[in-house]
Amino acid sequence: MSITATDSTSRHPAIRSTTLFWGAALAGLVVLFVVASQFPVLDDPRREFLLPFARWISDGMDFLVDDLSFGLFTFEDLTRAIAFVLSLPLLALTSLLASGWTLPFSEIEVAPLPWFAVVAAMVFMGWRIGGGKLAALMFASFAYLAIFDQWQSAMITLSSVLVAVPIGIVFGLGLGILAYKHSGSERVISPLLDLMQTVPVFAYLLPVLVLFGFGQVSAMIATIIYAMPPMVRVTIVALRSVPGDLLEFGDMAGCTARQMLWRIELPAARDSLMVGVNQVVMLSLNMVIIASMIGAGGLGRDVLTSLKRLAIGDALEAGVAITLLAIAIDRLSQAFANRARMKRPKRSQDRTRVPLSTPAGFVAILLIGALITALAPSLAIYPRALVLDTGPFWDELIRLINVHLYDTLDAIKAFLLIWVMIPLKRLLVEAPWMAVAAGVALIGWRLSGLRLAATLFAMAAFIAFTGNWEKAMISVYLCGTSVVIACLIGIPIGVWSAASARARGVISVVIDTLQTLPSFVYLIPVVMLFQVGDFSAMIAIVLYALAPAVRYTDHGLRQVPGETIEAATMAGCTPAQILWRVKLPLATPHIMLGVNQTIMMALSMLVITALVGTSDLGQEVYIALTRANVGMGIVAGLCVAFLAMTADRLIGAWAAERRRRLHLA
Repeated sequence: MSITATDSTSRHPAIRSTTLFWGAALAGLVVLFVVASQFPVLDDPRREFLLPFARWISDGMDFLVDDLSFGLFTFEDLTRAIAFVLSLPLLALTSLLASGWTLPFSEIEVAPLPWFAVVAAMVFMGWRIGGGKLAALMFASFAYLAIFDQWQSAMITLSSVLVAVPIGIVFGLGLGILAYKHSGSERVISPLLDLMQTVPVFAYLLPVLVLFGFGQVSAMIATIIYAMPPMVRVTIVALRSVPGDLLEFGDMAGCTARQMLWRIELPAARDSLMVGVNQVVMLSLNMVIIASMIGAGGLGRDVLTSLKRLAIGDALEAGVAITLLAIAIDRLSQAFANRARMKRPKRSQDRTRVPLSTPAGFVAILLIGALITALAPSLAIYPRALVLDTGPFWDELIRLINVHLYDTLDAIKAFLLIWVMIPLKRLLVEAPWMAVAAGVALIGWRLSGLRLAATLFAMAAFIAFTGNWEKAMISVYLCGTSVVIACLIGIPIGVWSAASARARGVISVVIDTLQTLPSFVYLIPVVMLFQVGDFSAMIAIVLYALAPAVRYTDHGLRQVPGETIEAATMAGCTPAQILWRVKLPLATPHIMLGVNQTIMMALSMLVITALVGTSDLGQEVYIALTRANVGMGIVAGLCVAFLAMTADRLIGAWAAERRRRLHLA
């Protein structure tokens, strides 16, 4: 008892100190709020002084396109040449899978590979690499494309992905190796990666469009930029994780730096590198709808046109096609990585069991299919009479929901708008930027020191002095509300998943679907149920950003050491006490990382929700794209990136402090 009393007493000065600090800080912010409202430059810089970053960037882009010359060719000629080189493999794959081609010096037209041959070849590859379950998945995924009339568009999308993914992997691997070998390069590359991952995709669609022209190649380049950063980061981490004894062995064997890299470090890091490969594949497929806005075509264009027509059935069918394509490629790449880890004797046994090698069998099936369709061209196309259409079902479902649940849904919408969303929006929009920036900087200083505080204040000042403060606060209100609701839903689901293996199996399937379903797809049913506006945008963001809150909560709770739980049980704690006083406190750092990822996904959804009537930074980026205003788009994109980086830095600093207090770091 005396020990407890001593500990409690020893904590009182710290508690009082913290209380006094935040009380004084709050009072200071209130005073700053009142003072700043009297001075335009501290309240809203648009009245007094703005930095013309957007005009400078637009002028720089005009100089690159119109005036920069290298003597024999201009900068525009260089970018168009790069586009032409990249178009060659893309044209070849598109012709092979989707459009067919005409033989040179003749008028003979060659049909693309038939649907049944591609399905059979993918089933064969799945069986050879991953067994019967993977073969069944390949069949279900690719047969769906044919049965629901998504084949042509899916093959166009697949052609683009098959070109973009290897390029993204090679460049990502190269930059990762460069950063690993040279610390100076890493200091330059890391901030660029932060920007590439947090700037909205729409912001760099426009410069890519200006430099490389409209079409599939520009869309593919934008996809590479979007999908490459995880490969760079994974490469750096993987190479640094190579065991030291392997490096010592290489040194003792007399390996040169190049031999050390290619014969020891990269092979040892292969498993981790496959995670990066997987991320490149998934992000490339996640990009297909946005890329369709600058000419990508394929499934992305189908979803986009369905969204404009509010055709929920067509959009869902195309969205599910993207999801199945992503899952199929993801599982195939994972199975390939697992097979590469198998021992050589086992592989040799497989070869004796099935004499035909996987590449040879794959090509043979495609050739046989091509020969069959050459003799019977009608077999190349899936029969129209067997095509399924779920559009009427989904349209009728939405109609029934509107008829029977409209009053309930409208009441929920009105309550959240009147009592939560609109008051929060007014508070943030009317607050002077200096007071908000000072408050954020103060929190950063308290968590991690002066450097973080200065960084956060500088990012806030950039947003204010480029004239985007009001739209940034609308973005904060919209994303903040969405993140809170997503966490209130996702964290309890994560707790349930961690407590029940049966529930985890069902929840994992739902979360996988939510993460692979294209972001545009969420807008269609939401708009049809709630019309356009902030509430519809909020619901779409919640659905899109829900998954990390569930996953990280589940992971964090299952990472709590078993001996800690046993000790709590022996101490007589009930299951509820173990959850609230042991598991959740120890899992808090993981849960906060999930909150961080939820914020990142919410911000990435901002530009998409601009299509349903929001007036935030996302709308600013979208307007810049429609007006071909490069500077406006990039500046608004940087503002979104700075909001994301602010949240990331604050939550990261808090999580690190929490780990130190719990002695987890």
